[in-house]
Amino acid sequence: MASLSTSLESLVSLLVPLSRSDQRLRQELLVQCQDILNSHIGRGRSNDLGHLVDIIKKHLLQTSPSGGKDGLKFTNLVSRLLDQPLLDRKQESIAFLHSLASAAIPPQFASTSLPSLAPPPSRDTTTSPVSSPTPRSPTPALPSKAQILQDYRKSRGYAHISERLLLRDALYLLQGISGKYVKISAPHEDSRIIFLDDSKNVIPAPAKVLINRLAELGQLYGRVDFFIRQRESAAEVGMIEQSLCHHLQAQLTEYYRLIAILETQMTQNDDSQPSTEGTKNNSGLSLRRLDVWINEWRMRMRMMSVCVEGAKKAQGGALVNLIHSYTNNGDPFIRSFTDKLLEEVSRPFFSTLRGWLFSGELYDPFAEFFVSVDSELGHIPLAHPSSGMAHNLSSDGGFDRFATEGEDYSGVKEDGLKLWDTKYRFRQEMLPLFVGDAFGKKIFSTGKSLNFIRYSCHDSDWVVTREKMSNSKGQLRYNDIAGLERSIDIAYSIASRRLFEVFIDKFKLLDHLNALRDYLMLGHGDFADQLMETLEPNLARPANTLYRHNLTATLESAIRSSSAQHDSSDVLRRLDARMLEYSHGEIGWDVFILEYKVDSPIDTVLDSESIEKYLKLFRHLWQLKRVELTLNKGWMRVTSGVRSFLKVPDLNQDWHRLRLATAEMVHFVRQMHAYCRLEVIECSWKNLMDFLNKKEGDLDALIEAHRVYLDRMIKKIFLLVPKAGKEENIINQVREVFGIILQFRLATDRFYNYCLSESSRRDQELDVQRGVHTGTIPQAPSDSLPEILGHLKEYQTTFTDRVQSIIQHLQAHPDLDCRFLAIRLSFSEFYKARKEHLQASKT
Repeated sequence: MASLSTSLESLVSLLVPLSRSDQRLRQELLVQCQDILNSHIGRGRSNDLGHLVDIIKKHLLQTSPSGGKDGLKFTNLVSRLLDQPLLDRKQESIAFLHSLASAAIPPQFASTSLPSLAPPPSRDTTTSPVSSPTPRSPTPALPSKAQILQDYRKSRGYAHISERLLLRDALYLLQGISGKYVKISAPHEDSRIIFLDDSKNVIPAPAKVLINRLAELGQLYGRVDFFIRQRESAAEVGMIEQSLCHHLQAQLTEYYRLIAILETQMTQNDDSQPSTEGTKNNSGLSLRRLDVWINEWRMRMRMMSVCVEGAKKAQGGALVNLIHSYTNNGDPFIRSFTDKLLEEVSRPFFSTLRGWLFSGELYDPFAEFFVSVDSELGHIPLAHPSSGMAHNLSSDGGFDRFATEGEDYSGVKEDGLKLWDTKYRFRQEMLPLFVGDAFGKKIFSTGKSLNFIRYSCHDSDWVVTREKMSNSKGQLRYNDIAGLERSIDIAYSIASRRLFEVFIDKFKLLDHLNALRDYLMLGHGDFADQLMETLEPNLARPANTLYRHNLTATLESAIRSSSAQHDSSDVLRRLDARMLEYSHGEIGWDVFILEYKVDSPIDTVLDSESIEKYLKLFRHLWQLKRVELTLNKGWMRVTSGVRSFLKVPDLNQDWHRLRLATAEMVHFVRQMHAYCRLEVIECSWKNLMDFLNKKEGDLDALIEAHRVYLDRMIKKIFLLVPKAGKEENIINQVREVFGIILQFRLATDRFYNYCLSESSRRDQELDVQRGVHTGTIPQAPSDSLPEILGHLKEYQTTFTDRVQSIIQHLQAHPDLDCRFLAIRLSFSEFYKARKEHLQASKT
């Protein structure tokens, strides 16, 4: 007997793993196994196999319409079973199967002499349940399996805890509170359910499953409630997070109302139909019905719990994005709940958006908006047009020049662009997904433009612009994204157009751009010629002998004597002449520049970097103009003095070669000048004017268009190549050519002076031969003619070689205009062929 008990215990532990740790369950299973073993299956006449087969055949005839066929099939199966050597207890197997079949049929057909497999109602039952009633006599109804199980548990002294008590605990669990029979281990995150049942008071397994499902809602509730209370006691909580807590609290209030209704219904059930142990309440509230009631709230609490978890790691626009990501869900309930939640949570965002989009004001105390302000620059007021550099300009149109030599105003020039670029920042991580990147940039630009118009441009018509904004704006709401996009587009268009009007009409941006083109890029040809003619004697001297007031006076004289005098007085008083820092040995040509001064808010477009680029262009074009003027004077001298040189006929061939070289240099300089003026400056200017005339885009687009305009001129005029090192190579060769031309001009003057002296000496000799004495015969020129001619030939050859090198580089230039310039710089195919012939003859 001891070995049987040990075997049963091992078998139970193997088949039911939970019994290994649950002593009560293991003992109950062992008792049930003993009852089955002590049952009456296989006793009495059922030990006779033939008698058992007859009973089964009789049973088949009574229960089956085709009992004869089933009986034959059964006889065949029994004979085949008896032939199988593997089964030992064949008779017991047949008896067991027949017992199962008898238990499965309705009571009115249950007529068999075999015993039932159901355990006896009590341990002390000695009577056998086997009976052989008459088939046609009525039989009493058999008890249900649940009733049998209940009777069995009563016989063992077990009792289920009533559902009414569990229901009370379940309502507590829904509020995150421990009950009498079900406890919560921890109040918040890592809580688990503990059932306080024992061997005498048992909570059914199905009830435990339902209670665990209900307890999930209580756990989620506790997490959400804890988050709300924690945020209420926090020092600083963002407005979007406050709005989230407000909406969650409203949801919990509705949840409290549901709990109150459920408690009321349970109380009514207790008063009207008190349930007792062992009875089932078919009306009113139950655990299953409670689970159905709260099913929707389970989904709500899950969504609220997810939002609470996300709010711990995100804030502001990032939190809105997190919630918005749940709208991409196929579940209509989740999508609807998230839309309502976003409608409430996004209210602070739209409130900040309204102030920024329609007034240019940013109220974001908790840094939740996708636009941020630099605290170091937010308090710096932009200079008014009447302040800054404007106090240095005289009101009568004259030139009230700066007194300090080399005074630097770069810091003032950077203020406008620095404030525009860095005062407000675009925070991509805070941009809500339902706004989109394109509309986010428009919102950012619109607010910056309005703020700039109000505080930088001091626009007196700001009220009119604000009224246009107010009339155009609609309700900014999450559930009306199409209306939001329309409002953004309209506000962006109004703000951008007004900004263009302020810059062009009020602050005369076009006048300043024209002034830079006319003066710093020498667009006023007569002014440039007059200024160079006047300054030429002074600029040829050492730089340390020049004084700024002399340069300023010369500049004003050049303006008075040219068409520049008809320009606006505001433009002219911004023009100034000054010198760069110079080193020993430099002359005035190396350090002289023209300067154009701008103030706020024009310095936002014409910033210090742009002015620096204009100065680079001026120095290059000024040098080109100097070379052009020098060649023109040399050409006039060569052509006008030809009659004087007829008296020295042996130098005619030298003069012919000199004229050819001069013509080649004039051609080079004029082609370079035409390229810079017509194909670069004027074409770039046309593109800029096309943009300004459209009045589309914002201030960033205007700044970018001006930068493109400047960069195009820098790239083309300086013949820049994308490859590293190439850009300096070409422009340096051009500057070397300029230097060679100037040296050639000096050598030409020496040759010209030599020819004049030699012509005068020969005239005196002829007069003496004719007997006419006009004075002392002058000495022969001191300059060595071979040396002069050698220098001229050297400069001419060097010039030709440098130009050919420039042409070769330009022919491989990626820019089409530069390649066309190479074609025009080729002076003549005749000279090219002649050079190739000379090179071939030398080899």
